[in-house]
Amino acid sequence: MVPTTTRCWVNTVSLDHVRRGVEGGFTQADHGARTRLTRLRPGDGLVFYSPRTAFHDGEPLQQFTALGVVAGAEPYQVEMAADFRPWRVAVDFLTSEPTAARPLVGRLSFVTDPGRWGLPFRRGLFEVPRSDFVTIAAAMGVRWPLLSPESAAS
Repeated sequence: MVPTTTRCWVNTVSLDHVRRGVEGGFTQADHGARTRLTRLRPGDGLVFYSPRTAFHDGEPLQQFTALGVVAGAEPYQVEMAADFRPWRVAVDFLTSEPTAARPLVGRLSFVTDPGRWGLPFRRGLFEVPRSDFVTIAAAMGVRWPLLSPESAAS
C-alpha cells in the first residue's frame, strides 16, 4: 500500500547515480549536501529525472528514471571517501518504467516555457504540484490511487 503522500518532488540525478540509490534504498541531492534533503518527509513522493546516463560526460537521456516514497525521517551521512561524506535520505522505490520527459512537457505545470523545458530541472531537488507528479507516475506505469487527479485538486 502506498502511504498518503504529503508533498511531491523531482530530483535531478544522472542515471548511474539513480541506479546506486535504487540498489541502496536512498537518495542524495546537491552533490551530497544536506540542505534540501531536510525538506523531505516520510510519505513524500519522489520522482527522478535523469538528464544524462552518467554524471559529467554521460550520453543525453532526458528521462524520468525512478519513482519512490521517502522513508527516512532525517538525512544521514555516509563516508564514501576521506574527503567525501554525502548526506542521504532513505527511499522505498516502486517498480516503474523509465519514460521520456519531452512528451510530458505540455502537461506539466512547472514547465512554464516549453521551448526551454529543461530549465526547471537544473534546480536539482524541487517540489512539484501533486497533479504533475500523478502525470509523471502514470507515464511511468505507477498507479497511485491516493494521488489520483481528483485528489490532486484538493
